[in-house]
Amino acid sequence: MKLFEHFHSFKLTTKFVLSVSAMLLISMTVTSIYMTQGQAESYRRELLTKGETMIHILSVNAESGVIFESKYELKELLSVLNNFSDFKYANVTNNKGIILTSLGEWDERDVEKSSRINSHDFRHANCHQYYIELNNGEEFIELNTPVISRKEKRSRETLGMTGSNKSSGSKEYTTEVIGSIKLILSQKSVNEAIAASRRGSIFTAIIVLVLSILVLIALIRVITKPVGMLVEVTDKVSRGDLTQEVNISQKDEIGHLAKTFNRMIKSLRQSRDEIEEYNRNLEDKIVERTIALKEAQSHLIQSEKMGAIGQLAAGVAHELNNPLGGILGYAQFTLEKMRKESAEEDKNNNIEGYIRYISYIETQVKRCKAIVQNLLRFSRSSSTDEVGKVDPNKTVKDTITFVEHQLRMNKIAVKTDLTPEMPEIQANEGQIQQVLTNLIINAMHASSHGSEIAIATSYSPPVGEFKGTVEFKVSDKGHGISPETMKKIFEPFFTTKEVGKGTGLGLSLSYGIITNHGGEINVDSTVGEGTTFTVILPIQRDLVSDDNTAGKIFSS
Repeated sequence: MKLFEHFHSFKLTTKFVLSVSAMLLISMTVTSIYMTQGQAESYRRELLTKGETMIHILSVNAESGVIFESKYELKELLSVLNNFSDFKYANVTNNKGIILTSLGEWDERDVEKSSRINSHDFRHANCHQYYIELNNGEEFIELNTPVISRKEKRSRETLGMTGSNKSSGSKEYTTEVIGSIKLILSQKSVNEAIAASRRGSIFTAIIVLVLSILVLIALIRVITKPVGMLVEVTDKVSRGDLTQEVNISQKDEIGHLAKTFNRMIKSLRQSRDEIEEYNRNLEDKIVERTIALKEAQSHLIQSEKMGAIGQLAAGVAHELNNPLGGILGYAQFTLEKMRKESAEEDKNNNIEGYIRYISYIETQVKRCKAIVQNLLRFSRSSSTDEVGKVDPNKTVKDTITFVEHQLRMNKIAVKTDLTPEMPEIQANEGQIQQVLTNLIINAMHASSHGSEIAIATSYSPPVGEFKGTVEFKVSDKGHGISPETMKKIFEPFFTTKEVGKGTGLGLSLSYGIITNHGGEINVDSTVGEGTTFTVILPIQRDLVSDDNTAGKIFSS
C-alpha cells in the first residue's frame, strides 16, 4: 500500500517511465524464459537424437561381435565414439549381463539422480533413455538398446533344393536379444550452449529495455512538456489570471486541447467582464430600488397612519367639541355682561368673575391646541432619519389622547403604569406614536366591553457595553393569539379582523418601524387569557440601514 501511495506522488513522466518499464521488463523476462527453455529443449532433443542414431548403428553392427564374443571386434566398433565430443562412456554386454567390452570411465556409485525420459519423438521403441545427475552436479544422458540377432526360420518343407528357390520376400525370420549396449553422453556442451543462450537473451533484453526506456522518455517528454505548460497556465487561471494563453503549435490531440483551453480562457475572460459590468449596473439598480422601496414604505406608513387618523377623527372631534362649547358659552356670557354694565362698574364689581371665565377659556383653548398639534404631528409624513429626543411617558400620554374617546365608546378602561424619570430616547416621535396607537387599537378590538388595557413603561440602565433600553408594554385581557396565528401576525396583509376593520398592515409596519429604530417587538399570548406586546427601543439609537436585521421577533 505504501508503494502505491508513493507512486501516486510521483510526477507524470516518472509514472509513465516506471509503468511502461515494468511492463517491458516483465514481458521481456517471460519471453526470454520461454525462448531459453525452448532452445534448451531443442539442444537436448538434438543430443538425444544424435545419441539414439549412434547407439542404433552400434547395435546393428555389434551382432556378430556379441554372438562370437569378439572383444576385439567390439572394441573396434566402440572406438568410433571417440570422435564425438559429447561421448563419456559405452559398453557392450551379453544376454547374461556380462560386459564384453567398454570404452571410457564410469562409476555407477557416483549417480545421484536418474529419471526416465518419456518422449513420443524416439524413432526406436526399444531404446531407453535417462537423465542422470552425478554427485558433483554433472549431467548426462544414458541410452540403452538391445543387440538383436535375426535368424531365418526353417522347416522340413523348406529343406532341399526347392527351399532355396523361394523369393527373399517370402522368407520368415525370428529375432533374439543376444545382448545390450549402453551409451552415456555428457550434457556439458548442451548446458554451455543453454547458458550462452540465456546470457544472450538477458543481454538482448537489457539492450532492448534500455533502448525502449530511452525512446519512451523522449516520447513522454514530447507529450508531458505541453501537458506541463497546460498545468502551469491552469494554475495561473485558477488564481484569477485570465490573461494567460497556452502556446502549443502541435496538430495532434494535445494541440487541439490547447486551442480549446485558450478558447475557454477567452470565454471566461469575456464572462468575467460581463459579470463585472453587470455587478456595476446591479449596484446602481439596487440603490435605485432601495430609494424606491424607502419611498414606497414611507407612503405605506403614511397611508396606514391616515387610516388610523380616520378612525380617530370622530373621537378627536368629540374631544374638541366639549372645550369649544364651553369656550363659546363663557365667551358669550362675558360679552353679554360687559354690554349691560358700564366699564367702571364691571371693572370694580365683576373683575374676579371675568378673570375666572377668561382663565377657563385659556385652559380649554390650550387643550384644543394640544389636541390639534398632536394630531398634526401624528399625521405628518416623516422618515426614521428625522429623529430627536423623545420622552417615552409623554409619548404614551399623547397617544392615549387620540384613542381615549374610542376606548370610552367601547367601554374599555385604560390603566397606565409609567415609570417616573424615564430617560429620553433618540427616535421619531410620530412613528413611535403610530406603533403605540396601532397596538392600543388592536388591544381594543381584541377586548370585550368592560375589560381593561394596561400600558406600562420601564427602562434598563446602561451597563458596560450595553447602552440601555426603554420598554413599552401594551396588555389586554382578550381572546389571545393561537400558536398558528402567532407565526403570521407580522406578515403584510395578514389580519384576523372582520372585513373593513383592518388592512393587515398595522403590525407589519410597526415591526418595520421598530426594526429601523434598532429595536425589537416581543409577543406573549395565551389563548383565552390575553396578549402582551412589548416594544424595546435603545436609549442611544444606532443608525441602521434598511437591510439591517437588528430587529427581531420573539414569541413565547
